[in-house]
Amino acid sequence: MFKFNNPEYFYLFFVLIVATIYRFSRRRYPSLRYSSIRPLKNSKPTLRTRVILLPDIIKLAAITLFIFALARPQSTSESSETITEGIDIVIALDISTSMLAQDFKPDRFRASLEVAKEFIKGRQNDRIGFVVFAGESYTQCPLTTDYNILYELSDKIKMGIIEDGTAIGTAIINSINRLKESKSKSKVIILLTDGENNKGEIEPETAAQAAEALGIRIYSIGIGKDRAPYPFKDMFGNTRLREIDFKIDEEMMVSIAETTGGKYFRAQDKEKLEKIYEEIDKLEKTKIKIKSYKRFNEKFEQFLLPGIILLLLSLVLENTYFAKKP
Repeated sequence: MFKFNNPEYFYLFFVLIVATIYRFSRRRYPSLRYSSIRPLKNSKPTLRTRVILLPDIIKLAAITLFIFALARPQSTSESSETITEGIDIVIALDISTSMLAQDFKPDRFRASLEVAKEFIKGRQNDRIGFVVFAGESYTQCPLTTDYNILYELSDKIKMGIIEDGTAIGTAIINSINRLKESKSKSKVIILLTDGENNKGEIEPETAAQAAEALGIRIYSIGIGKDRAPYPFKDMFGNTRLREIDFKIDEEMMVSIAETTGGKYFRAQDKEKLEKIYEEIDKLEKTKIKIKSYKRFNEKFEQFLLPGIILLLLSLVLENTYFAKKP
């Protein structure tokens, strides 16, 4: 990028234009009186006569270059450095059999996975991991920025491979273990369940206190309605739906969220769950800092030196080829 640091010197061009007009309007050419110029009518002008104004034109070009030099031309180079401060997020997903309830389509479990994957797609520069739990808990995917691997491993989450139940405290501790070595300033657990804590040796409130001590926020989500259709096998082996009651310990879910500075949400349909993830997305934004640098290089010599050369050339021409003879 090119700019002039003192563009006010360009006003000198007005002075130069006025001075040039004045000079040429007052210019007087030497002359001789003849009784008759008839013998000269057929004579052709010499090269010197044709270019008699050349020294003056060269001087004007030199002065023009001097004005550009006075205006301090500079070249600027810009560069920027982007610093991203990502967030470490563990999604703790309930895979107990109660997640087969069909108040979500196709059911709570698969709807929760779909919405979580959409949430992951919208993140950048954040490390995300998956912890799953029922009566026990295990890490499906450690923290990673390789979202393709995350999608692939999330598709392999299966229900029924661990003891059934809802071990919320154990799931929180497992998630904390994934985050405790993190150097990130923002560490988050998104805990999603549809039941009450009924398994594991660790109380959810105790686990929440451990998370708070390590600077980890918990966003808890209670998923599902209080009564929902649930699939079962009849005596002939056919799958049927039956309405059953569900209970979420909302008091406990609120407590573990507030202990860590997080927030509790309730999702009774997929659309609400999507909006909850959107809200969490706004609350937990990656910090991006951009530092810009500008470097200025003086370029006046590119105008000054040619100007000096042209001025010297005009002086040489005036005193040699265009010298006025008495």
